[in-house]
Amino acid sequence: MDYRLYRWINGIDRHHRWLPHAFNVIESVGVVVIAVAAFGLWLLARPGGSTRWKLASASALASAGLGLLVNRLIAHFWDRPRPYESHAGVYTLSHSHDPSFPSDHASAAFGIAFAVLLLDGVAGTVFLALAALIGVGRVVIGAHYPGDVVAGLGVGLASALVVVYVARPVIVVFVRLVQRVTDPVTAIAWRAIERR
Repeated sequence: MDYRLYRWINGIDRHHRWLPHAFNVIESVGVVVIAVAAFGLWLLARPGGSTRWKLASASALASAGLGLLVNRLIAHFWDRPRPYESHAGVYTLSHSHDPSFPSDHASAAFGIAFAVLLLDGVAGTVFLALAALIGVGRVVIGAHYPGDVVAGLGVGLASALVVVYVARPVIVVFVRLVQRVTDPVTAIAWRAIERR
């Protein structure tokens, strides 16, 4: 079933070459945007105000890191080749040779998105939409089977749940320590914005 769906999508790619090229840009840029946006939440949190976005930022980045670590452990036990390594004649824009299962891009993106979603529903919805585009893009460019992306979604969700609900005390301490350094700096920027 996984390969059938991959082959069907790959058939669309062959007839509409613009589609994988468009998604290649979307998912490549999307990975950078989602990581920078997660960090940006910290900077957008008003110094001395609510720490919700700072918690979301720290949790998102920790979830991405945990997701990538979990992927390394899974790949150690199950080294699934990329679709273009296993099947001749597929159309792909990817040339990676690391294990296909689960998708690192999807795990990190969904880890970030679900962590933000668990702490801020509105911002999290935007992050989740971007993570979905990244995940779809990984299949459209031929880099992964759909199951690899679904597994990445699962790893990302599990990582976010662990970070937000289990590791929250550690994240709270981290936020308190780091904001002592960042708040004086961001306060200058906030005052400059308010003067305008």
